[in-house]
Amino acid sequence: MTTNDVVQVLDTVLSIPGMNDVVKIDLRISRKNVLLLNHVLERGLSAKDDVKPSILMTSIPEENLQELKLFGEECLQKAGLKELSEKLKTLTETGK
Repeated sequence: MTTNDVVQVLDTVLSIPGMNDVVKIDLRISRKNVLLLNHVLERGLSAKDDVKPSILMTSIPEENLQELKLFGEECLQKAGLKELSEKLKTLTETGK
């Protein structure tokens, strides 16, 4: 499949009726995994210039990417890990 074909398929799947409906997910997850999940979300959403983004990532509208960022932040907030995450981020940035 060509890149254009893949983008068309992804666009079609994301356009299926009901895909924008809000769902409630009752999730039980450890604080450690909330912290790791947020890190993975942030890293995936802020791919570096030297990493080629996937076709999926390049075809996702910016508003959906922002929703995912907010989801990660909301998870941190609900788990009481927002401050810890910020401090860890500061530590890892100064360690570079």
